[in-house]
Amino acid sequence: MQGKVAEMKQPEVMAFENYELPTPEKGSILLKVRRSNVCGSEIHIWRGEHPTKKAGVLGHEMVGEVISVGEGVDTDFAGAKLDIGDRVASTYFQVCRKCKMCQKGAFNLCENAYEFWNKPAEESPHFHGSFATHYYVHPDFYFYKVPENVPDVIAASANCALSQVYFGIEQANLQYGETIVIQGAGGLGLNAAAISKEKGATVIVIDGVDNRLKNAYKFGADYTIDFKEYETVEKRSERVYDLTNQKGADVGMELSGVPDAFSEGVQLVAGSGRYVSIGNVSPGKSTSFDPGLLTRKSINIIPIVRYHPWYLKKSLDFVSDNINKYPFADMIDGEFTFEEIEAALDSSVKREVNRASIVF
Repeated sequence: MQGKVAEMKQPEVMAFENYELPTPEKGSILLKVRRSNVCGSEIHIWRGEHPTKKAGVLGHEMVGEVISVGEGVDTDFAGAKLDIGDRVASTYFQVCRKCKMCQKGAFNLCENAYEFWNKPAEESPHFHGSFATHYYVHPDFYFYKVPENVPDVIAASANCALSQVYFGIEQANLQYGETIVIQGAGGLGLNAAAISKEKGATVIVIDGVDNRLKNAYKFGADYTIDFKEYETVEKRSERVYDLTNQKGADVGMELSGVPDAFSEGVQLVAGSGRYVSIGNVSPGKSTSFDPGLLTRKSINIIPIVRYHPWYLKKSLDFVSDNINKYPFADMIDGEFTFEEIEAALDSSVKREVNRASIVF
């Protein structure tokens, strides 16, 4: 049997190719892709902004159906019995457990995380990304069964957007009764708002798009700050302080991918607060920054790349437990067929859709 992959030959150039389906090696599984989203990382790569990834099979935020398993695979990474036909979500990176970072317990920084990610399609086992009819899950990729009450449209977002902000929020140790200010109300920001609200925090969300700001309230925001109303850093900072009894937010979270948001964030966070940086992932971009203010306020900066892999299980459980409380499915506002992947990417770049999804 054959499957098809969509391979980026160079930025903004895509080609479709057919390959024989591989037989999973020991510890691996082969999935039939059911749904795959366009994540911010794909947008950066598609536009040629990634420092190293300039070609290869894209796609990683997905949910798939098990069609074959390698030797020794009879459960998922939480010990749940695994059968052919089960739906699973997998991390898009591996955790080798042998490198210097893994030995330090920094599993999200595994030095071999991307050994099998975004590779050329001609290289076996071919199905290196989820912009394809099938997806090959290597032995050190953690995967978990999708709860029965979680539909594909929600499950597909768990292995990146939700897991990463969940990890970031817990690294910042957000506590009940604290205030968090979230910069950006895209998929990451909305997930962050819901998690923060469930932890008992007061949630402030900053964005400049009307629809995003409306969605923020649906996902637990107590207050929103509109760029169009508060046009300057000073005005936004003043508004945050007004909403926090002149203390500032206990936790700040940058999810916009805009370098200037990082320098602004230090203005919004209270003394001895914590500031999580996730959105800015493209090296080489810069912003004016006030290190003296950082020092005076003694803010703890927490940069986050990826997540500890078991957060994928926590994320699936989170959406399962809150499936009727937050409109997770509404985050996807653009659906495309496999043959329309280029249109999905281009629409995402132009911000014609907030979150595009490829439905197989």
